[in-house]
Amino acid sequence: MWRAATTELVATACLIFTLTTSIISCLNSHEAEPKLLVPFAVFIIAFLFLMVTVPLSGGHMSPVFTFIAALKGIITLARAAIYVFAQCLGSIISFVIMSSVMSQNAAQKYFYGGCIIEGNGETRGIDAETALILEFTCTFVVLFVGVTVAFDKRRCKELGLGMVCGIVAGAMAIAVFVSITITGEAGYSGVGLNPARCLGPALIHGGSLWEGHWVFWVGPFVACIVYYGYTKTLPREGLLWDTSDYDFISLVRAFISGTAIPPHLQDKSKDINTNM
Repeated sequence: MWRAATTELVATACLIFTLTTSIISCLNSHEAEPKLLVPFAVFIIAFLFLMVTVPLSGGHMSPVFTFIAALKGIITLARAAIYVFAQCLGSIISFVIMSSVMSQNAAQKYFYGGCIIEGNGETRGIDAETALILEFTCTFVVLFVGVTVAFDKRRCKELGLGMVCGIVAGAMAIAVFVSITITGEAGYSGVGLNPARCLGPALIHGGSLWEGHWVFWVGPFVACIVYYGYTKTLPREGLLWDTSDYDFISLVRAFISGTAIPPHLQDKSKDINTNM
């Protein structure tokens, strides 16, 4: 677990550094529509990092994917907490490095890759309500398209690692494309899909970066909860989620019933004790 958490820390730091600098470079380019370059950058970078990290730690690199994995029972709550801590620390490290190498004028002009809600000055952001709706909706789209495939063992085996990573990266790129084009604001670089991404600059620089920062956490986390509830309605014949019996609801039921073992495992536990 600790090796996987270290992988998440390093991968998140590298991902956020690469992604943020690429977004700012796209927005700062002299193209007629520079924002249209951002989804392509997101797809390429996300795909490469997913290909590397999925076999090592699950390739989360975002509290969003860690949270939904914990709800579905893919990982334990303890591992999820350590992953989120590692991801947040990775974000801080990436922006410490970024602050020492990036032009502060470019960083502030483009709000550290779109981390300011209701921006001011040379470029404007969007209001908190609009950002919240976009974070929720686009995160749900990514979960519905990407996670539904990634958590399905049968389909992952059929498609292969490269195709699954491509689907997840493509869903992220589509979400960014929709959010960045629908608002029409120069200072908004699309949904974050990663609450840890904007935590680093907020902690380091503070000020207006904290205004509306809650949007980056509340929107995606609510989307995870809604998606988790939605998965309970999906046809079980078409999915192979063996770990779905170990999900959050099973743990709550076990806690309410006064046993630390989920109900569906109690029979197995009795057999083990008998054999011993």
